[in-house]
Amino acid sequence: MDTLKKFALMEKIVHELEDLKNSQQAIITKLTKIEVDNIDLGDKKLENDLPDMHQRVSDNLDTIAGLLEDFASKTDAFSNKNNISALKEQEALKV
Repeated sequence: MDTLKKFALMEKIVHELEDLKNSQQAIITKLTKIEVDNIDLGDKKLENDLPDMHQRVSDNLDTIAGLLEDFASKTDAFSNKNNISALKEQEALKV
């Protein structure tokens, strides 16, 4: 795979991981709102199941955040090692 294409794919994955992280954060916010609303309602099923759901989503968010941090670092290192900005300039001159 060509270096610029590999870097573009790596950047795409970083953006997808960021989107996934944001989605998980939104789910946690929604779960929290439901938990708060249920304080007044007092539904036992919600009371029993929501904390477990919240914890699983939170654990997933932690995993995603770790993957994102690690892969973003790898992407930056790849960019620096292969002088991606110079390659992009060369590619732009070809057009």
